[in-house]
Amino acid sequence: MEPDTPQSPQAAVKVRCCIVGGGPAGMMLGYLLGRAGIDVMVLEKHADFFRDFRGDTVHPSTLQVMDELGLIACFLTLPYQPMQKIDGLFGGTPVRIADLRRLHTKYPFIAFMPQWDFLNFLREAGKRFASLKVMMNTEAVDLIRRGETIAGVRAKTPDGIVDIEADLTIACDGRHSIVRERAGLEVEEIGAPMDVLWFRVGRRADETENLFARVEPGKMMVTFDRGDYWQCAYVIAKGQYDAVKARGLQALTDDIVRMAPILKSGIVDVKSFDDFKLLTVAINRLKRWTRPGLLCIGDAAHAMSPVGGVGVNLAVQDAVATANLLADKLQYGCPSEGELDAVRRRREFPVKMTQAMQVIVQNNIISGALQGGDRPLKVPLVVRLITALPWLQGIPARLIALGVRPEHVQSKAAPGSYRNDPVGIIPR
Repeated sequence: MEPDTPQSPQAAVKVRCCIVGGGPAGMMLGYLLGRAGIDVMVLEKHADFFRDFRGDTVHPSTLQVMDELGLIACFLTLPYQPMQKIDGLFGGTPVRIADLRRLHTKYPFIAFMPQWDFLNFLREAGKRFASLKVMMNTEAVDLIRRGETIAGVRAKTPDGIVDIEADLTIACDGRHSIVRERAGLEVEEIGAPMDVLWFRVGRRADETENLFARVEPGKMMVTFDRGDYWQCAYVIAKGQYDAVKARGLQALTDDIVRMAPILKSGIVDVKSFDDFKLLTVAINRLKRWTRPGLLCIGDAAHAMSPVGGVGVNLAVQDAVATANLLADKLQYGCPSEGELDAVRRRREFPVKMTQAMQVIVQNNIISGALQGGDRPLKVPLVVRLITALPWLQGIPARLIALGVRPEHVQSKAAPGSYRNDPVGIIPR
């Protein structure tokens, strides 16, 4: 426990399930369990969701989940930018990495949507479930234990320390999870050769470009059209941020504009290195996802590389699988550790396969590109084949858009779980 954390709580509450973390996994699981009539509380340490998230891609697998919950019509009234083709420049050569139009799915596009809109939508939609409570500004600082069993969390709130006793605690608090750290769960590090500088620049109404990725010797960049601005990811070799800073801001922005001339007018928005956010890329996963009374899912169980932008959608898939496997059992108390481990057994294969594909891309494309050198950058054979044979473009499209094993909502809405909808957000 942190040295300045009071040892005694000022209050205590009891719930059936406490979800730590209000990200995509936590908010989706809270919604599903509230819908199933489970007494569930979601803890989010921030006062709101309005932050510059790295994961703003809502993939067809998640759109399908929203459809199965009857939420899709209202969800797609939120502002978003659709993307169906993933195109790039590799050493100056145009390539096409994937074409989602080839998918036989109801929503064959990726929706670029601010993650705070996605999370706010789930929170507002969940207000109609009397059994769901979302606690903002509430940070888990330790676990409550009864012998070997995790019996809830101790949380810091604006009103003091609160003990939240729970039959089941679910960690959805990300790759730096305090819950998994306190539980002593071992993390297997897989590694990544790059880090990412995340930034945005202004976009004029007449600026349009469909290029997604640009790869040059020693450099790589990804750009997303977000309507009134460009969201950008400048990829650097692992641990080289200090070297990039030593070259100076002007050298960095010159490189950026050289790679992406479309950013020339908006680059004035980047005034200092404070306008960049360093994302330290990691790929890892837990060897064990559970303790008695505790389950980890999402990034708390497996951190993903940004390759493919699949992290948010894997987290949502974890949440759907968790509700499918555990919602009925939670009606009667905490599932056994063996029953909790069914979530790992269900989700570990798609996680491992996705991470393995990310490692292949990292080792065979990104690492080589970031090494730089004087030799011209050659398009890898597999990328040349995908670009030349359009029917192949459906394979990476499926892996990116739907994943290895997409989950479908099987948990049921409990009779009487709905209450008056104060925001008028959704039909049943």
